[in-house]
Amino acid sequence: MIEILSAIGPASVQDLGRLDQYRFGVGTSGAMDDVALRAGNILLGNEENAACVEIPMTPFKLRFHGDVAFALTGADVEAEIGGRTIPPWWRLQAGGGDILTLKAMSRGARCYLTVSGGIDVPMVLGSRSTQFRGEFGGFHGRPLQAGDMLPCTAPSLTKRIGELGVEPADLALARNASEGDIVVRVVVAAEYDGFDSATQDLFWRSSWKITPQSNRYGYRLQGPAVKPVAPIEKRSHGIVPGVIQIPPNGQPIIQMRDAQTSGGYPKIATVIRADLWRVGQARLGAKLRFEQTAYADAVAAESDISTYLDRLRTNVRLSAELGRCS
Repeated sequence: MIEILSAIGPASVQDLGRLDQYRFGVGTSGAMDDVALRAGNILLGNEENAACVEIPMTPFKLRFHGDVAFALTGADVEAEIGGRTIPPWWRLQAGGGDILTLKAMSRGARCYLTVSGGIDVPMVLGSRSTQFRGEFGGFHGRPLQAGDMLPCTAPSLTKRIGELGVEPADLALARNASEGDIVVRVVVAAEYDGFDSATQDLFWRSSWKITPQSNRYGYRLQGPAVKPVAPIEKRSHGIVPGVIQIPPNGQPIIQMRDAQTSGGYPKIATVIRADLWRVGQARLGAKLRFEQTAYADAVAAESDISTYLDRLRTNVRLSAELGRCS
C-alpha cells in the first residue's frame, strides 16, 4: 500500500493505455512517456503494462506501507528516501514507513514511479489508466490527492532485489537539437496540401513555444500563424494522439494521450509514435521544431526504441543472474 502525503498538479495512475476502445469513442489515456513506464517496469521485472504513478509536478511525497521495490524513471527529479538521494532511472527497496520525497525536476516534465507488481487499481475497459475526460479508471477516475491509499499488487518475486540503474531514454535516444529547440519528427497529414508552399515552409522553419494551456489533452503551441489558403470546414472525424491540428487562429495544437477521439480542425501533420514520448517530456515554455519524415522512416524509428528496451531487458536479466551467483 502507498499513501499519498502531498501532491500538486494532476498526478495519476497510468499504464500503457486503453488501445482498443477508440471505435467506441474512448480515448487511449496512458502514460505520456510510455518509454519511461516500460523502463521502470523492466527494472522491476513487472509486466511492461503494469500501472504506475505519473507525476507531472513537484513537490510530491508518499509513504510506503510495507516492503516493496520501486523505480523512478522519466524526468530527472531530485528525489530522496530516508535522507538518501536517489539517482535518476534507478530501482531500490523501500521499507514499511519509508517516505519518498520528490523535489525539483531539472530535466523533463513527468516522473514515473513504478512499484514491484504494479499499482493494483481495477481494470476498466481493459486498462488501469485514469481517463480524465470520462472520469473513470485509475484511482476513482481523478488526480491523486493527499490521503489516498494506493494498493500494490503482490510482487511475484519474494526475494528482495538489489539496486540497479539504467541509462535514461533521453540520453540513449538523444537527437540533435536545433538552436536549443526539441526536434520532433512528423509526417504530413490529410489537409497539408490546403496550405500554400510559403505557409508550409513557415511551419517547418518556425520555433513553436509550448504554452501554459497545454496538458494531457493537448499541447497548444505559440508561433507565427499558419492558415490554409481557404478556410477548411470538415465534419468531425477520427483523430489520434500526435495529430497536429490548425484551429482558425493558426496556432497548432498537438493532440496528446487524453485527446478526444474526433475533431474537425484541419490536420497539417502528425508526430510519429517514436517521438510522442519526447513531446510528453517537453516542459511548458520549451520550444519544438518539426522535422518532416517519410512514413517508412517513421516506422523504422520505432526500432531504436525497441533496441534500447531490449538492452535494458538484457542488463536487468544479467544483473539478476549475477545476483544469484554471488
